[in-house]
Amino acid sequence: MAEGLILEFEGFGAETYERVNELLGIDMASGAGDWPQGMLAHTGGAKDGGWVVFEVWESKADQERFMNERLGRALQEGGVEGPPARLEWIEIAAHRNPGG
Repeated sequence: MAEGLILEFEGFGAETYERVNELLGIDMASGAGDWPQGMLAHTGGAKDGGWVVFEVWESKADQERFMNERLGRALQEGGVEGPPARLEWIEIAAHRNPGG
């Protein structure tokens, strides 16, 4: 079954998130772009004082490859300093996109 990943970042918001996605070649408004292999779902949104991302991956290895090959560099170039305040993997019991 798929793996879920929760990432919480402190000290940045939508502008930084959009800059990182631009560096990755992903347009969140249209959904077009160079999405990573193995990613099944991505959601990002503001929280008090920061940003939260929730993703569903086919495997942890797919996410780790994306981090090593593309995301780590894009985060750094996009101005994200340091690791996330929270990084937590969860085992997904069910994953569906209603109507999709």
